[in-house]
Amino acid sequence: MEQEIQSLQKFYTIVIEFLTNYSFQLVGALIIVVIGWFASKSVFKMLMKLFLKHHFDVTLSKFIAHVARVLVLAAMMVIALGKIGISIAPFVAAIGAVSLTAGLALQGSVANYAAGILLIISRPFKIGDTIAIANVYGVVEEIKLAYTTLRNEDEEMITIPNKRLIGDIMVNSFEYRIVESSIGIDYKDEPKLAIEAIKEVLALHPTVSKTHEPIIGIAQFGESSIDLGLRYWVPTKSYFKTQYAINLAILEALQLKGITIPYPQREIKILQEKI
Repeated sequence: MEQEIQSLQKFYTIVIEFLTNYSFQLVGALIIVVIGWFASKSVFKMLMKLFLKHHFDVTLSKFIAHVARVLVLAAMMVIALGKIGISIAPFVAAIGAVSLTAGLALQGSVANYAAGILLIISRPFKIGDTIAIANVYGVVEEIKLAYTTLRNEDEEMITIPNKRLIGDIMVNSFEYRIVESSIGIDYKDEPKLAIEAIKEVLALHPTVSKTHEPIIGIAQFGESSIDLGLRYWVPTKSYFKTQYAINLAILEALQLKGITIPYPQREIKILQEKI
């Protein structure tokens, strides 16, 4: 019991001596931390206003402003620690070692963040564009520092790490996607008449893009039909729906014009050997 009392007295004595010697330093350090807190908030708000005024990207603006806020607060904390006589050299060494270990462990995530910054700066696509990469496609819904999200016609959300968007081949067709199709007509029919009928169908359909003119022509001469090629642009979110509706409308238009879509045909000759 007496040892416990003596230990408590020693601790009390140490605390009193510390407060006596460093009371003003503690108050000063506390004031520095408070000033740093408000200064960091002011820097954050000032940078955000500046970026918004110059129409800077929102995601990158927040990232830069947050980094600046953390740096200001960290600098003030270092000053506060020095004020009460605590050396920051061991802390810096420890932080460096931890940062190196974390960097090696999270190098994939760091690469995604670096790629996100490059995407925001270079702007190869924007929200609302249609991109195709790694055998998937969709409309860009959100661009984050670590990843980008797409949504396709099936209302599926696709998440792509940003490092894949930097290091891979990407196709940006903006808000539209191209439909490539073909249809065969009989050699006895008039190709120009069929092409005009298809053009009328595409011109009357409200979803087909009027900015990109459809391309229709003879793609190839098949064994049993003249194959007409079709290329037209439709909104990404109604790609298959529009394509299927157009196919039905083209079939009905060709039937009204009396144009035949032939079956595959083969000509067979039977040769009889002479006895």
